[in-house]
Amino acid sequence: MLDRLSFPQPWLSLILFVTWQFLSDGISGGSVVLGLLLAWAIPQLTQGFWPERPSFMRFWLMPRYLARVIKDIIVASFQVAALILSPRQPRPAFVCYPLELEHPLAISILASTISLTPGTVSVDVSDDQRLLLVHALDAENDQQVIDAIRTRYEQPLLEMFK
Repeated sequence: MLDRLSFPQPWLSLILFVTWQFLSDGISGGSVVLGLLLAWAIPQLTQGFWPERPSFMRFWLMPRYLARVIKDIIVASFQVAALILSPRQPRPAFVCYPLELEHPLAISILASTISLTPGTVSVDVSDDQRLLLVHALDAENDQQVIDAIRTRYEQPLLEMFK
């Protein structure tokens, strides 16, 4: 009985409650009660859509990963701009990237990171979640793209999701 009264996604519930309070016309007893009701009901109704939680995540490694991603986005933006402005033609390539990650959330973070970085896009994940299809705007060869993704993004994610 108490399981049904709990908050299955407490962070989502908190975000929903705070968002409701910002959207309402001021804080009142009714808006607080309705906000709490929505913060409890929406995660209950959507519980089946949420993936399983990682068994253990070293969340303290996340700021270093985010700093690396932000730096790579800035550097890649300048590289793509230089490539577009240069007379040299880009060498686009589709690369099948073999995944070492196993957790769906980690694979999703990797695919999102690749897509956020200018010059690369995650296209598809194989049904068995062992390959990630990546499009690179300018690649000398497939192995260069694979090595860059593995060392810059996948290894830190493997450390976080051990």
